[in-house]
Amino acid sequence: MSTSTIIAGARKEGRSLLTEIEAKQVLEEAGVPVSPARLARTRDDAVKMAKELGYPIVLKIVSPQITHKSDVGGVALNLTSADEVGAAFDGIIASAKRHVPDATIEGVAVQRMEKPGIEVIVGMTKDPQFGPVLMFGLGGVLVEVLKDVAFRVVPINERDARQMVHEIKGFPLLEGYRGHDPADVARLEQLLIKVSQFIEQHPEVAELDLNPVFAYKDGALAVDARIVLD
Repeated sequence: MSTSTIIAGARKEGRSLLTEIEAKQVLEEAGVPVSPARLARTRDDAVKMAKELGYPIVLKIVSPQITHKSDVGGVALNLTSADEVGAAFDGIIASAKRHVPDATIEGVAVQRMEKPGIEVIVGMTKDPQFGPVLMFGLGGVLVEVLKDVAFRVVPINERDARQMVHEIKGFPLLEGYRGHDPADVARLEQLLIKVSQFIEQHPEVAELDLNPVFAYKDGALAVDARIVLD
């Protein structure tokens, strides 16, 4: 399904927030590396998709009304068998209905539990004066604690991307530390450029968050994605 079709469908339904599955689909189409996610509407769907993707598996609730999935028991991690996936599917659906009775539950997102890497964040918000502004920094909980981020106005070029990555105070973490592998900085820079191009081509995107992005020694992968439309 194309980006324009997905966005048009969300607007037709009166939604400003894309589901994680939709967000990853449009980003993947734009060339941004993402951990693929599939929508399971039934327990059997989830078990079948988990087998196709390969264990371990992560399940996440998919609902336009549920933004913070963990708060409603809507996430299950490190599932290693069909029985675990099936039980987790049932538990997630039940927990979401219990916490948010009026929510429209589309199903559960099924994705691989990717190997951990250095966590970084890529985001975008719209400034009233400058328009779309791209952000890069350390991800996970560190972004809230350290607030170590760099900003550039969209569109960015290769020089901007290189400066964004290098100017954060946590850059030494990306160079490798205490036996940890260094991050593939060139791939991070390309990811920033791809996101910038996506935002430039789709002005209807009001906010974007990729957190975390796992930075590896041989690539980068957005594990979670959030897109809000104007």
